[in-house]
Amino acid sequence: MPCGQPESGGAAAPARYVLGVDVGSTAVKCHVYDRAAAVRGSSCRKVESLYPHPGWVELDPEVLWSQFIGVIKEAVQAAGLHMRQVAGLGISTQRATFITWHRKTGKPFHNFISWQDLRSAELVNSWNRSLLLKADEAAKKNNCCFGTVDTWLLYKLTKGSVYATDYSNASSTGIFEPFTKCWNPTLSNLLSIPMSVYPPVKDTSFSFGSADSEIFGVPVPIMSLVADQQSAMFGECCFLPGDVKLTMGTGGFWNINTGGNLYASKRDLYPLIGWKIGDEVVYITEGCMSDIGNAIKWAQDINLFTNVDETAEMARSIVDSQGVCFVPGFQVSANDPYLCASFMGLKPTTSRSHLVRAILESVAFRNKQLYDIIVKKVHIPLQTVRADGGVSNNSFVMQMTSDLINKKIEKPANTDMSSLGAAFLAGLASGLWTDKEQLKKLRRIEAVFEPQKDLEEYRPAMDTWKQAVKRSLHW
Repeated sequence: MPCGQPESGGAAAPARYVLGVDVGSTAVKCHVYDRAAAVRGSSCRKVESLYPHPGWVELDPEVLWSQFIGVIKEAVQAAGLHMRQVAGLGISTQRATFITWHRKTGKPFHNFISWQDLRSAELVNSWNRSLLLKADEAAKKNNCCFGTVDTWLLYKLTKGSVYATDYSNASSTGIFEPFTKCWNPTLSNLLSIPMSVYPPVKDTSFSFGSADSEIFGVPVPIMSLVADQQSAMFGECCFLPGDVKLTMGTGGFWNINTGGNLYASKRDLYPLIGWKIGDEVVYITEGCMSDIGNAIKWAQDINLFTNVDETAEMARSIVDSQGVCFVPGFQVSANDPYLCASFMGLKPTTSRSHLVRAILESVAFRNKQLYDIIVKKVHIPLQTVRADGGVSNNSFVMQMTSDLINKKIEKPANTDMSSLGAAFLAGLASGLWTDKEQLKKLRRIEAVFEPQKDLEEYRPAMDTWKQAVKRSLHW
């Protein structure tokens, strides 16, 4: 179903446009952008995850493919355009969600295994390589392909003629070494994964070929593949060392541009390749938090509120959470796989507003924790924080985060930064835009949040929340 309408006015025929598709964890979105980076048409469809066993999260590849093609066609139609007017297609995808398929027939050996899937903990503990053995045996016959979502979509778009990924997606798998910029043979041997199954790695902004003309009626150029968080960073124009991006979607991600330097950490932070364009390789440091948007969605599902837009006002309608704390733990934690989600401090007077405020406060408190780690471990002066993702529309979370980290936070007019980043990269490769300086001029900021309260005003509530987290460990 289209979730956007074309803007009125303007001649259609001679113009050139780029498509930015974001294949996320909860939705597949496509936006059509013009030269001014204005959205001319949009479409989105909900991603339907499969849960065959507790803790397992999968995606049906054929359903995902159908949704991907559907949103592209709908967005172009909503913009009142023809496919021949598309200069390039940019594809941003959720990271580390993988699949294996038959090299000749294209038939998948299994569903996509989502990045949210918890069976890896069991695999590591028991060394049960049942999933990997399928790929292993097939690869020995030289007929297996391994890929993340971007690789699968590229393979399908080109009817099997192009098999590749980009540096941002490869580095997000955990089996591609960002230091050497190649697949890690040591880890592959440890996991019994043949090196032959990995796709070639290309630049992020690059001509990957064209979609087969039978799909869209014309051969649409595929001009970028990029991992979603790196794409959002590019969309926010975080091009310089010290630029900071905060995404609050299904999960939460802090990303810092570290230029040509890699900052590694034993825990909390990890190095990735942001993007590679020609000779330029930009590294980023990332810290992540689970259960941001999905915790708020869960609260809506159990009727704590009707519309997510209500939550900021609900939180402000009371002085504090009355000592109620929310500990997120729906998804596995790398530091403690047995962390349990919980509410603590409930009282007979606890209302829905107290519960909602506790959930929103937990987001801001975790932003503070991760930001402090970044300041301590990444020795680069940090610039203004640029926020995106659905939860960045929540003014309570944004203001509280700004107060806690004592930093200005900018929110763009369009929070679908992953789509915009993919479009920017595709536009650079297709010649629609000339350089990153031109892209910077296209940024549109909708709101700026500046510190209003002192950290000490939040100290009692944050200390109580930290105690609640300790009580929820090792459940």
